Amino acid sequence: MGADDVLDGWQASAWAPAGAADDDLAVIRGSESDPERFAVLVRRHSPAVGRYVTRRIGQERAEDVVAETFLVAFRKRASFQDQGRDCLPWLYGIATRLMHRERRNEVRQLRLLAASGIDPVTEPFTDRVEDAVAASGVRQRLAAAVAELPVNQRDALLLLVWADLSYEQIATATGAPLGTVQSRISRARRRLRRSLADLDPAVSIGD
Repeated sequence: MGADDVLDGWQASAWAPAGAADDDLAVIRGSESDPERFAVLVRRHSPAVGRYVTRRIGQERAEDVVAETFLVAFRKRASFQDQGRDCLPWLYGIATRLMHRERRNEVRQLRLLAASGIDPVTEPFTDRVEDAVAASGVRQRLAAAVAELPVNQRDALLLLVWADLSYEQIATATGAPLGTVQSRISRARRRLRRSLADLDPAVSIGD
């Protein structure tokens, strides 16, 4: 299995059911002697990785980044360590690093959201955003504030909220210590709460 096979697996079956029962670690170890087995991981995880990347940088560039994510993972599969026998945090980490080249597109995507307010997934960022606050334009303001976050804070926060990773999994994905991840998310949330504070006095801006 080579680069073309990984790309074909992403393009042809990115949204197909996973099908195989083996856990990720077993598939990766098996692919070291039988490279074609790696296609199981492409089918299994490309929908989730694709949704995450698309939300961050838009559909136009997402397909290339997701394909490259699996290429990098295939080339580095021998170095994969058992992380709860689930390689999705590892894949998110690869995708996140690749998206650092796409910062302009990500900021543009967030500003489009800020202008439209269409995406409902911004609500969890603040922990306690009430319906009345959301109706008053919080999503637009929130998306604009996310665009202004330092990239390491944005990475950690979006892995938590959009990729649904735990703090420990975010540490695995980003290569940062757990305490650093906790600090980054805490700082990001404080900044976002301050950005929303004038929308409704009932919204807490502290921890």
